[in-house]
Amino acid sequence: MANLVYKRVSTDQQSTDRQNLVLAEAGIEDPVTFKEAPGTSSRLHPLERPKFGELLTYARSGDTVHISEMFCLVRGTQHILDVLDVLHLDRLALRIHDGAFSAMDLTARHPRTGELLSTVKFMVQTLAAAGELQRDLQRELTSDGLRAGEAKGDKGGRRPAVKTEKTDAVRTAYLSGQSIAALAREHGVSRGASVQPSPTSCPSTPPATKTPRPRSWR
Repeated sequence: MANLVYKRVSTDQQSTDRQNLVLAEAGIEDPVTFKEAPGTSSRLHPLERPKFGELLTYARSGDTVHISEMFCLVRGTQHILDVLDVLHLDRLALRIHDGAFSAMDLTARHPRTGELLSTVKFMVQTLAAAGELQRDLQRELTSDGLRAGEAKGDKGGRRPAVKTEKTDAVRTAYLSGQSIAALAREHGVSRGASVQPSPTSCPSTPPATKTPRPRSWR
C-alpha cells in the first residue's frame, strides 16, 4: 500500500517548510509526493487542482493520503465532504498529521449504510465553520485597520526615516555642500535613509557646478 503525500501553499511567497517538518516528523515510509504549483488558490475546488487530480489517478485501493493539516487540502465544509466522498469511493485512507482534525478518523463510515458517520460529519462541519470564521474575522480586522489608518491620513507602507517637514531642509543642506554622512548624523538616521524622503531630496551625486574641495594630505 502506497503513502501519498499532498502539499500546497496559497501564494508564491509562502513555502512548504512547515508542512515538510510535520510530515518528516510523522515518519512516513516511502512517500510519493504530489506538490501543487506555488500560488494554487484555496478557492479552487480540491478535485479540480492538477496535482491532487494526479494523486487520485495514481492511487490504488488501500493507499493512504497524507497531509500536514486539513486546510492545506480544503477550505470550506462542502469541499471537505466532497473529498471524503471521493476517497471513500476509491477506498483511500486519509491521515492528517497536525491541527484540529489530526485526532479524528474522517473516513469512518457506518458499517451497514456506508455513509459518513453523523458524529464525524458534525465535527467536520463545526471545525470547518470555525476555520472559515477565523479567516473572515482576520480579513475584516485588516480591512477595518486600513480604513482607520486612511482616516488619520496614513497611506500605509514604510514611513520615511526623515520627517516630511524636514526634507526641504535636508535637500538644501545637501546642495549647499553638506555630506550625506553629516546629514545622517544630524538627523539620527542611516546614510541610506537620509536620501529616501523624496526622489529629489538628495540626488545621488552633487550638482555638476559644485567644485570638489582639495584633499588634505597632512
